[in-house]
Amino acid sequence: MTQLDFYKNKLSELEKRSSKREIKDISQDGKFLFYNGQRLLNLSSNDYLAISTDNNIKDNFLSQYKGKIQNPSARLLSGTNKVFLELEKLICTLFIRDSALLFNSGYHANVGIYSSLLTKDDVVFTDKLNHASIIDGIRLSGAKLIPFKHLDYEDLEEKLKKYRNEFKNSVISSETLFSMDGDFSDVERLCKLKEKYSSLLILDEAHAFGVFGGGSGYAKEVYKKENADIIMGTFGKAIGSYGAFATGNKVLIDYLTNFARSFIFSTTLPEISVSFTKYVIENYILGGHLQKNLFEITKYTHEKFKGFKILGDSYIVPLVLGENKKAVDFSKELINSGFYILPIRYPTVKKNEARIRISLHSKIEKNEVDRLFCSIDSIKNKFI
Repeated sequence: MTQLDFYKNKLSELEKRSSKREIKDISQDGKFLFYNGQRLLNLSSNDYLAISTDNNIKDNFLSQYKGKIQNPSARLLSGTNKVFLELEKLICTLFIRDSALLFNSGYHANVGIYSSLLTKDDVVFTDKLNHASIIDGIRLSGAKLIPFKHLDYEDLEEKLKKYRNEFKNSVISSETLFSMDGDFSDVERLCKLKEKYSSLLILDEAHAFGVFGGGSGYAKEVYKKENADIIMGTFGKAIGSYGAFATGNKVLIDYLTNFARSFIFSTTLPEISVSFTKYVIENYILGGHLQKNLFEITKYTHEKFKGFKILGDSYIVPLVLGENKKAVDFSKELINSGFYILPIRYPTVKKNEARIRISLHSKIEKNEVDRLFCSIDSIKNKFI
């Protein structure tokens, strides 16, 4: 068998398990998209406030933008200017933190944070459902990775008691809003455990930043004494732009600036993207009306689907189906009914927990939720 045959066989195995991923040929049309000749309501986007597809926001920004399109250099060379520093200062203000650092994406940020802060002498206690970018960063660091059961803080404390003192430095890691189950962490419990066991706390606000806490995330909204050492958030979801950030204590952010390889050795974000992010936060996120619409349609959707086994209670609405093929076939049925809702399969989620994931946004209307409910209700007996 040749080396090429090895890779072909691996791809064939994915196909047999209904796990093979494909890049789809789609084109956006506001809250809709075109796919295979159909105009579909897009319910598979992380654009929770529908900013990226709002032409009015785009046109308003471009009418006053005078900067460069891009700035092709690393930040530590010539790839920075005033707007980068202004956005970092704005992030500090939102989170009431000393310092902030921009990254090219959430993946760049998490890999950079964990791989640079930790060594083989350290330990990370990580929620089992944390994003792959967090896990990859921990693995690159060489630190001991100890997962705790999802949202089970008794299990976390048992493991802290058992293992914390075996290591030099310790980190507790959690998302605030989990991207696959749509549920929330207990920020207060995490903060108390971090203090009790002399650990750093790193929170991933990727799916909550821009929506909760006046735009600054879930932790600030639910626990006013929140004292995470580093908060990571992204601009590629509710903000409708590109990039990510880490914010926290100045010592830690300075450390990332000097040791996070995904920051040091990457060409910086385009200046126009940084400017757009700052513009959106200042003009649309801080106002609060887009979030209000999202909260209202989220509440309506959960009330409508209360007869189904829906995980979480956020604008991420997963319906677990089981086998990969069930999720794939269910998705096809919904696409045929006019809804672009994709399957989430192993290894993104656990085996036999494949699902469809409905991602709501602020421009979804109640009658569209009603139509979706009717479509799902009419086919549910084939799959559930």
